[in-house]
Amino acid sequence: LAPTGVLASQHFKNVVKRMGEGTRFNKRIALLRGGMSRRTKAGAEIREKILNGEFDVIVGTHALLSSDMEYKDLGLLVVDEEQRFGVKQKERLKLICGGIDVLTLSATPIPRTLQMSLSGIRDTSTIRSPPPMRKPTITYVQDFNKDIVKMAIGKELDRGGQCYYVVPRISMLQEAENLIKECYPDIRIV
Repeated sequence: LAPTGVLASQHFKNVVKRMGEGTRFNKRIALLRGGMSRRTKAGAEIREKILNGEFDVIVGTHALLSSDMEYKDLGLLVVDEEQRFGVKQKERLKLICGGIDVLTLSATPIPRTLQMSLSGIRDTSTIRSPPPMRKPTITYVQDFNKDIVKMAIGKELDRGGQCYYVVPRISMLQEAENLIKECYPDIRIV
């Protein structure tokens, strides 16, 4: 389950390449994404095959969470970029996930997920070896310093990247936004 069609398509291509028909695993794999509703011919065909258990692996977007989706013998759900799904999608996940194993992946875990893992509600594993050619992430733990925040954001913006500024409490969002706007008045914040 991926939050965007582009990411779902990338996952689909990788899964087909590694596990699809013609490989030693020889699994039947489907892609279901936005625009493939039950009302379309392709969407209706794929959903029927999913219901009948004709696929071993299903890759998709929010379409997999629609209320009219039914699965035959679902055993594992892998959720990529969990933090990008909203409350409604997560509630639907809870309904689907009864009695199955769930693996959530995130390069930027949300504070709630971190809290759940620290308190023992969720198990957490960390992949410590980066993909080939990936530069290592440098992490600093220190007291808040506005100049360091400004320098870190500036460095990322200068290289054409994007930043995630995580605050632990919703009540602190406005203060964080004001700080970023003060440092970078022209930056787009979402």
